[in-house]
Amino acid sequence: MNALPEARGPLSGAVLEAVAAGPPGSGRPVVAPGPPSDPWGEDHQLALHLCYDLHDRGLAGVDPDWEWDPALLAFRRELEVPFLAAVRDQAKPAERVGDALEQLLTEPVDGSGPSHYLLAEGERWQAREYLVHRSVYHLKEADPQLWMIPRVHGPAQAALMAVAFDEYGAGRPDRAHALLFARMMADLGLDPGYGHYLDRVPAPALAVVNLMTLFGLHRSLRGAAVGLFAVVEVTSSPGSARLAAALERLGAGPDGTLFYREHIEADAVHEQLMRRGVIGELLASEAELEPDIAFGIAAAEVVDDRFAAHLLEHWKAGRSSLRSPLPDGPA
Repeated sequence: MNALPEARGPLSGAVLEAVAAGPPGSGRPVVAPGPPSDPWGEDHQLALHLCYDLHDRGLAGVDPDWEWDPALLAFRRELEVPFLAAVRDQAKPAERVGDALEQLLTEPVDGSGPSHYLLAEGERWQAREYLVHRSVYHLKEADPQLWMIPRVHGPAQAALMAVAFDEYGAGRPDRAHALLFARMMADLGLDPGYGHYLDRVPAPALAVVNLMTLFGLHRSLRGAAVGLFAVVEVTSSPGSARLAAALERLGAGPDGTLFYREHIEADAVHEQLMRRGVIGELLASEAELEPDIAFGIAAAEVVDDRFAAHLLEHWKAGRSSLRSPLPDGPA
C-alpha cells in the first residue's frame, strides 16, 4: 500500500495518529468516538476503511499487531454499529430470497446506472474516474468475501470455493482478476498501485467495500455476506458487457477491456453457482438464514445505489466525482 492517507476528520485522525506512532501501546491510546458522526460521511467511512485494511493489505509503515489491538477493535465497533444501523434503516429486504434473486436477474429496459451512462454518453475522464473509485475493491477482488468460506460448510462451501478459484485466476496467476484490473488501469494511464488513489476516493465508494468487509468479518452476518456476494456475481455480467463496450468506445486497448470481458462469461457461470450451489444448498441445510441472506441482498443495493447516485449527480453536472480531480478531469 502507498503512504497513509490524509485524515478527513477526528475519527480517521484518531486512527492515523495511533497507528503511526509505533506498535500498540507506544503512543496515545485509541479511545471510542465522541459525539455520533454521520455514518455515511467521509470521516466515518475512511476511519472504518483504515481499521479494515489492517485485516487485509495492512497500512503502510504500520505495525501489524494493530490488527488485534483491543482498544482499536472497540473503536472499530463504535464505527460499525451506526453504519450497520444506517444500512438496515434504508434496506428493504424481500420476504423470500428467491424473489430477490429474480428481481436481480431482470434487467430494466430503461437502465440508468453508471455502466449505462458510460456506454451511452460517458467521456474518457469519467471512465478513468470510475476505475479509480472501483480500484478500492477490484485491486483486491474477492478478498473481502473470503471470510465467508470457513463460515459455511458442505456443498455451499464447495460452490463458494469454485467461484473464488475463478476470481484468483483459476490456477493462472496472470488471469487473477485483481491483476487484470491493474492492467486495465495502466492501459488508461492510471497508477495501479493498491491504495494510490485512496485520498481521492469519496465515502460512497468506500462504503461499498466497507460493507463487504463488515459482513465478512462477523460470523453473525455470514448470511448477509452470502447475499451481498450473490448481488456482485448475479448482476455483474450485463454490466460488465456495457463497461467493456464503453471503454472500447473511449479508446481503451485490449488490456483496457480484458477485465470486464472476462467477467461477462465468468460471472454468467458464477450467477448459477451462487443461486443454486451456494444459496440453494445453504438454505436447504440452514433455512433460518433466509432473512439474513435477503438483508444482504437489500443492503448491497443500498450502498450500490448511493454510489451510483453520487457518480451520476456529479457527471451530469460536468463535475468530478472524486474528492480531487484527475489531471484530465474537471474540478
